[in-house]
Amino acid sequence: MRLFLILCSVLGATVAIADPLPSWNNIESKEKIVSFVDEVTDPASAHYVTPDDRIAVFDNDGTLWAEQPVYFQFVFAMDRLADLAEQDPSILTTPALEAAAKGDLAAILEGGHEALIEVVNASHSGTSVDDFQAGVAQWLETERHPGTGLPYDQMTYQPMVELLRYLRDEGFKTYIVSGGGIHFMRVFAEDAYGIPPEQILGSYADSTYKVIDGSPTIIKAPGLAFIDDKEGKPINIERTIGRRPILAAGNSDGDFAMLDWTTSGDGPRLGILIHHTDAEREWAYDRESPIGKLSDGLDQGPDKGWIIVDMAQDWSRIYTGAN
Repeated sequence: MRLFLILCSVLGATVAIADPLPSWNNIESKEKIVSFVDEVTDPASAHYVTPDDRIAVFDNDGTLWAEQPVYFQFVFAMDRLADLAEQDPSILTTPALEAAAKGDLAAILEGGHEALIEVVNASHSGTSVDDFQAGVAQWLETERHPGTGLPYDQMTYQPMVELLRYLRDEGFKTYIVSGGGIHFMRVFAEDAYGIPPEQILGSYADSTYKVIDGSPTIIKAPGLAFIDDKEGKPINIERTIGRRPILAAGNSDGDFAMLDWTTSGDGPRLGILIHHTDAEREWAYDRESPIGKLSDGLDQGPDKGWIIVDMAQDWSRIYTGAN
């Protein structure tokens, strides 16, 4: 795009240049993002970054798609558990599992972290990765969000989808680094965001390798092997990608370490926090929310030079699946 602008200037042509971020209002957040991208991709810039080092990482829940009233993967877990319990009611061995099968989210949340893990273990284990992902795909095709009526994979944020596309057009490699499960996110992320399965980092359970009826199979087992949240995010990035990103985006204090590590490196860096301020078109929440709590980022992010995106003010459109 930069070369095209230079040629147009030399030739005296007047042309309309496509806006790479049309759903972002023309205010400070958008200007800072575009300025950063121009700076690191212009070979004549003192802050030029070679394509190999143009790594951008994004949280998923609350950053690329919605996360209220509870993480969408957990809604899937409850629905899946209810289906499994219809076939075999004996699997409902605890109050948390009984509540999940009934769709009683409040009761599960009262049980805290242990109750959540029980539901995830019961609904996600004991099946092959292929069968599990087929179940996720079917769920995404048939289920709708109770508040918006949209398919869950259409509750991706249009401005963030545009940002991902813009970065890739400018030579960035984009990754998801999320607390969500890798096998869950890999089902939809390529279609929704243009991010292939090998560029998705997330939480993952234990697994086993078995040969079943002559077919080598990966089986999802109970127990979390790695939780990709908080300090786990930069650890997983270093372990898996092997390069420190130059851009990181998140929405909660679970992303703080990822943004802090990214922006503390040498050279040009950019941190972006999505602040959910739009109670009319989405939800408004931050410091007191049990889902997507954002406190440390609001307090420390501005002094660290991070962009705090005000969803209500900065975005002209919210979801890809709605105007």
